[in-house]
Amino acid sequence: MTGHGFGVVRPLPGNGLVAYTGGLLLVCDSAESAADALLEALRETAESGGDGRALARRAAQVLAANMAGDPATCAVAGPVGDGVAVLVSGSASATVTTPGGDTRLAGSDSLTWADRLVTGPVDRVELSLPGVGSPHHAVRLDGGVVHGGGLIGDLTDQPAPQPPAPARMLTSEMPATGLHMEPDLIQPPAQQPPAPPEPVQQPAEQRPPYPLADQPPLTPGPHSGPQSAHSGPQPIHPAPEPPPYQPEPSYQPEPSYQQQDSGYHEPPAYLTPPEPPYPPAQEQQPSLPEQQQFPTYDEPQPAGNGSGDHPVPQHMGQPDHYDQPAPPVLGPPDQFDHPGPPQQEQPEQGDRPMVYGVDCKNDHFNDPRVPYCAVCGIALVQRTLVPYKGPRPSLGVLILDDGTALPLESDYLLGRDPERAPEVAGGSARPAKVTSPDGSVSRRHLRVALDGWDVNLVDLGSVNGTQIQPPGDPNFYDIPPNEPVTIAPGTTVRVGVSRTLRFEAHRG
Repeated sequence: MTGHGFGVVRPLPGNGLVAYTGGLLLVCDSAESAADALLEALRETAESGGDGRALARRAAQVLAANMAGDPATCAVAGPVGDGVAVLVSGSASATVTTPGGDTRLAGSDSLTWADRLVTGPVDRVELSLPGVGSPHHAVRLDGGVVHGGGLIGDLTDQPAPQPPAPARMLTSEMPATGLHMEPDLIQPPAQQPPAPPEPVQQPAEQRPPYPLADQPPLTPGPHSGPQSAHSGPQPIHPAPEPPPYQPEPSYQPEPSYQQQDSGYHEPPAYLTPPEPPYPPAQEQQPSLPEQQQFPTYDEPQPAGNGSGDHPVPQHMGQPDHYDQPAPPVLGPPDQFDHPGPPQQEQPEQGDRPMVYGVDCKNDHFNDPRVPYCAVCGIALVQRTLVPYKGPRPSLGVLILDDGTALPLESDYLLGRDPERAPEVAGGSARPAKVTSPDGSVSRRHLRVALDGWDVNLVDLGSVNGTQIQPPGDPNFYDIPPNEPVTIAPGTTVRVGVSRTLRFEAHRG
């Protein structure tokens, strides 16, 4: 998004209400009972400086409080970073255009409402009601509430910059009256700076104390000029510092100057260029032999990896758990450096996927990367284990804050209305309905995806986002939308604003 909000906003003809306030958009059916509450939510969000996420949350609260009949027909949108948050309900629809294509939302796709966080950059946003007309190029909405059937926010067509305010007239251009004189604008006439008084005309007692430390104070001589007409001692006032003496390159003192009997044999100190505290010699660049005292990195480094004469084999890694070596890289059985005949792959058992794992001495199938058995807790000595491909057991359980347990044997889709999601309809995920009184859980909010032995979370562009709290960490962290994030056992997950769940890996 930009500093202009949605760029140029054009209302679409229709019979509803359209509003644009503080960079936030709203369209709704004027006959809806919730229209006034939605407009109030828009105004309060804009006054508090809220973004599109805050507006969608407020609109969801209004819709949740008016669920007695059919869903209200409305749509809201607002910027979130360089993206946009959109919520649609009832017969309203929204289209968000990005360089990657269009994202369309329809309230009819959900039993309640649909919302989405579309990451940027965003080029165009359109909110529309049924029976909407086409926009007119000469009509635009800079702010407020008008009749209409929709809105188009075109970020590629930015408003024209405002002309700069006219500069104030100078005093010389204004009547010379007392009412128009502005001292802060009066420019003094250009004058030459007053020439400093010649040093020879200055009384000795008012000269700056410039005599050198090893010389007595100077006394007036024939070249000091006439004495002051005032009699008696004069108070000594600090005189302005004379300009530095800058002799011409070809200046040579006249021979008669040194032969005159003036009472002293050297010119006054203030006429003599002061000696610099250090010799004005040209800076010497350090010679090349002095630079060679620094270490050079052109010499070849000693061979090896710093471990003596016995380098670590390349196929070995650093110990992962105490003194146990890291597990070998997973692959077909014939790629492992273990004696014995190759293991036979077992056929898939039902819907359980086949993965590579190891057995503890109690024949519990485990992730080959873990140091202990997840069932009985016995230590797994990797050097004595042979990985093979077998059916993956349950990876644990997700425990919701209301006590609901979801065994991690397949993928899940969590949300306010997961049954209508395409992932559930296609059979790739099980539905897990999670609602909240504040309306912060999206229709399709979060997918729990199992990949091998890993449990991944994918936020499906929800408006209010998903946060995780790693084990032992007191803070929650936002996960990026539409990117898988692997979580460890003991992680707490916050869905929306108020719902949480916890990942437990114990299967025994």
